[in-house]
Amino acid sequence: MSQNRSTAVMQRRVEAHNSLDDFPTPPWATRALCEWLGSELGTDLSAMAVREPCANRGFMVRPLGEYFGAVIASDVHDYGYGFAIEDFLFPGQIPPVDFTCMNPPFRLAEQFVERALATSRVGCAAILRSAFLEGVGRFERLYSNRPPSFVLQFAERVPMVKGRVDPEAASATSYAWLIWLHDQPESRLRWIAPCRKRLERATDYPDAAA
Repeated sequence: MSQNRSTAVMQRRVEAHNSLDDFPTPPWATRALCEWLGSELGTDLSAMAVREPCANRGFMVRPLGEYFGAVIASDVHDYGYGFAIEDFLFPGQIPPVDFTCMNPPFRLAEQFVERALATSRVGCAAILRSAFLEGVGRFERLYSNRPPSFVLQFAERVPMVKGRVDPEAASATSYAWLIWLHDQPESRLRWIAPCRKRLERATDYPDAAA
């Protein structure tokens, strides 16, 4: 049997240096985070404003709007969905929000986390390949000074496909939510129990065949 070398399946995802790293987050994975924040931390998300600086086609923006009171969405690229066109890392002042939630480009994730922490009153969350926890350089630059408060490891795979969300996709890549909270500097590991069947909705996949 030949190996499936789809970018949705391979563990190692390689993108050009100037790539937009266009791998949208399945909405159920964002709902899993929001449920965890609300139940485990006792946080009233409906009273909070969240920023999504990598809005893409809105696959994370829409589920965030189901839980948070306000969503401020933008992206460096215009995908044609009406979000503000802004470079989150560009120097300058931006209004602070309570929380930032994002799927940042892997090669810029450290900078996105630093910017999010500087502009968020409560903290931030980034969905990243679990391999992001590795690396001597990343440890020295980020984790030794600002370790995540929580690492939420998905027990089931979160399939991410370049340019779209696909209900039929498979994946060999492991993902986790890394959460930084200003008032909780110590790291704790938690698992997100299987929840895709419960949190997934048919309307999450507008491009899927009827």
